[in-house]
Amino acid sequence: MRLPSLFQGKGGRAAGSGVQTAAAGRGARAGGSVSRGNLLQYPYILWAGLFIFVPLVIVLWYSFTVPFAGAAGSSAGTGEAGLVFSAENYRRFLSPVYVQVLYRSIVLAIKATFVCLLIGYPAAMIINAMPRGWRNTVLLLMVIPMWINFLLRTYAWMVLLGRRGVLNTVLEFFGLPGQEWLYTETAVLIGMVYNFLPFMVLPLYSALSRIGRETIEAAEDLGANGFVVFRRVILPQSVPGVIAGITMVFMPAVSTFVISALLGGGQSMLIGNLVEQQFLSAGDWHFGSALSIIMMAVILFSMAIVSLYDKGASLEGGNLW
Repeated sequence: MRLPSLFQGKGGRAAGSGVQTAAAGRGARAGGSVSRGNLLQYPYILWAGLFIFVPLVIVLWYSFTVPFAGAAGSSAGTGEAGLVFSAENYRRFLSPVYVQVLYRSIVLAIKATFVCLLIGYPAAMIINAMPRGWRNTVLLLMVIPMWINFLLRTYAWMVLLGRRGVLNTVLEFFGLPGQEWLYTETAVLIGMVYNFLPFMVLPLYSALSRIGRETIEAAEDLGANGFVVFRRVILPQSVPGVIAGITMVFMPAVSTFVISALLGGGQSMLIGNLVEQQFLSAGDWHFGSALSIIMMAVILFSMAIVSLYDKGASLEGGNLW
């Protein structure tokens, strides 16, 4: 006997119509959800356009323009008529004096990043090995100084490193000669490490805390000693934290100007100080904008290198050693 088809006759048509209506309703709801999601993006797009894209375009425009000496009333930094497009600001940067400033900035930032990594990795491991209650307390103590104004924290180091400062007082108490700490490159390096060390410790701790204890115990059960466990298990799995820490320390270190101005006393001119000088003292917004673009390019280039290294580590499963 032949059974009637489900979609034949009035009942079948009604059922098919109901399915289509339900599908249409779900599609309408999905479309409405997507529309609301798109609407929520507009404030962020507007904010990013006004405070990121527009200022960047203005800085680029200033960097590729110079005052035209033959135009009456032209003045650097005013944005008035009498400006012509030119690459003179970038050619001017190629002077050995300015290249040396950029080189010094990069080298000092690399040193600060390396010292932060050298101190931050053991510190993160020690914090991770603590009981949970002590762990949270130590992390809080590390974060609390960051609540204080950056300028005040740097001024505090002027008191510590001064000729009659705390550090020289301690040295003289033990019969050792006092040292000239302040207004040296060493003082700038100390200030960088102090201010940026939490940016290294926190991502390292976050990466180390994700490594399961059972993984380490499995390696120990297979006969690995402490050094082998660190080299083959802990270090490869903490690479994302190392990459994040290097990025978060190098970027502010290469562009800082407050630390070098206060602790270096003008003896260690960095690229950040040069940009500040062009905008606030010399009034040459065009050359200052070109320096800003160059500094931004250096930071983006370093981030690209770090990202490629991080991507290579991910493709190899994190086992680089």
